[in-house]
Amino acid sequence: MASLITAAELADCDLILASGSPRRREIIARMGLSFKVVPADIDESVLTGETPADYVRRMAYTKALTTARAYPQLPVLGADTAVILGDVIFGKPHDRADAKAMLRALSGRTHQVMTAVSIVKDGHARSLLECTQVTFAPLDDALIDLYVASGECDDKSGSYALQGIAAMLIERVEGSVSCVVGLPACQTRKLLAEFGLQPRTVAA
Repeated sequence: MASLITAAELADCDLILASGSPRRREIIARMGLSFKVVPADIDESVLTGETPADYVRRMAYTKALTTARAYPQLPVLGADTAVILGDVIFGKPHDRADAKAMLRALSGRTHQVMTAVSIVKDGHARSLLECTQVTFAPLDDALIDLYVASGECDDKSGSYALQGIAAMLIERVEGSVSCVVGLPACQTRKLLAEFGLQPRTVAA
């Protein structure tokens, strides 16, 4: 875990975000909430026999709980997103060749993107799971090579970023778009409300 944040630094904070994801930071910031980022250092291996839904739920909760132990005075939000084709979880690519293989597998098919969110405070936890269907257009090798060369696929689950160049590869999205980005905004807003947190000045 990163260096501990002092009590003075936490004085004006609404919550702790147990994730280093820039997209999640953006979504929370747009709600006008004040927060500090403290990514959780956990083992993200999939357990034997674990379903994708159980996996993302466990990851989100474990991230929140791990960070909450150091910051019991504030709600701690953890989240996890997985790209799933059939029963296979597509994580972040190991390299560009791995990214191309993932995109070939997703080409012309519909897959699921699941995001789980957990908020923990004072031993109280609330969680949600959102699932969105994403359909890729058929992709030829030239288009896959062009996209991968952009570098956008690096460090992205499923080797693509819906909010970026990858939008030109996707025919249809059914469900929450922000779920695919990494944090279902509407559902998260409702979950935060259960901890007394409401949007303030909404940022453009």
